Amino acid sequence: MSAVLQATERKEIPRSELKKMRNNGQIPAVIYGAKVENRPVFISSADLTKTLRSVGRNGVFSLDMDGSKQDVILSDYQEDVMKKEIIHVDFLAVDKSSKITVDVRLALVGYAAGVKDGGVMQQPLHQLSVTTTAENIPPQIEVDVTNLQVGETLYVRDIPTMGMTINHEESEVVASILPPKVEEEINAGEQQEGGHPDNEEGRETEPEGKE
Repeated sequence: MSAVLQATERKEIPRSELKKMRNNGQIPAVIYGAKVENRPVFISSADLTKTLRSVGRNGVFSLDMDGSKQDVILSDYQEDVMKKEIIHVDFLAVDKSSKITVDVRLALVGYAAGVKDGGVMQQPLHQLSVTTTAENIPPQIEVDVTNLQVGETLYVRDIPTMGMTINHEESEVVASILPPKVEEEINAGEQQEGGHPDNEEGRETEPEGKE
């Protein structure tokens, strides 16, 4: 049984009223999709947090609007960077058996052998665009780098597809380990040859015993 998030219809209201709703823990949101009309709603900030903890960032859950339920995923959201609070949410209406394209977080797992040897891990790709059914979207895609050695590279073609289509070039780099940085050592204690003033030769000197 999928998680259910309650939603209420959102009508046009003054900005001051919208601010008051947000202060009371209500977030404005919109439901959209290929087979549904855009529908503005309000949801509870606390309930949204609980639901996402339950199903994950890419999980499917139901929005219940006055008894009418619609399966959705969290498509996008806006955040107040100062307060670190979500202030608006976009929900994509989905059919669990229909394929959709989404971005999924890419996580490297394991302690790479090359890093143990002093190499530096590089990860240029942090999320993957994949096409799959809504119910098959993973919370994240994990790539094991435990056996990755210094100088070795993992590519998109090395990622198990798990029934998904990965929308990237197979040659795109996922992770690599650079050799340790070789720093030039300077011997600060090296002895220098005794020097002489550049103008020593030809310098006028007084003969001994001459005043």
